Amino acid sequence: MSYFVHESSYIDENVTIGVGTKVWHFSHVQKGAHIGENCSIGQNVNISTNVKIGNGVKIQNNVSVYEGVELEDYVFCGPSMVFTNDLTPRSKYPKGTEGYIRTLVKYGASIGANATIVCGNTIGRWSMIASGAVVTKDVLDYALMAGVPAQQIGWVCECGLVLKNELKCNECGKEYTLIEGILEEKSE
Repeated sequence: MSYFVHESSYIDENVTIGVGTKVWHFSHVQKGAHIGENCSIGQNVNISTNVKIGNGVKIQNNVSVYEGVELEDYVFCGPSMVFTNDLTPRSKYPKGTEGYIRTLVKYGASIGANATIVCGNTIGRWSMIASGAVVTKDVLDYALMAGVPAQQIGWVCECGLVLKNELKCNECGKEYTLIEGILEEKSE
């Protein structure tokens, strides 16, 4: 195999797992799931039916990625963070697959430990969701979100450091510009 699966984990039929990916202890990857290359799937993780996960994604312990959630390349999911896929769940009245609401986590976004992502929202590229935050609306690229419900409290660089007012990263040197409320990296 070109990937690693710990002997305590279950991989259903019709699953694609990319080269260099590691699936650790007590995890379950359900049918139809697609996991890209060089991912790390932590202990006690559930990847539900038909979920799509890009390359270089890191999912820490105790996370369930439910059907309807898509993670683009290089997304980070912190320990015990939560995705939902139904805004009005009822045990007595299950909606099934057609009732799931899509959530998209874009390239390079990071979601902190114990954060909750309510379904139907898009998490922007390189954004950062603080630990314990509850995201109830779309998140802009590079936005730093915190609180319950989550509110934007600043901007973050692609490398992950919080940007100051001058919108230049003191760590990696990248510079950004704010155009009509949207942060973009300055071109050379």
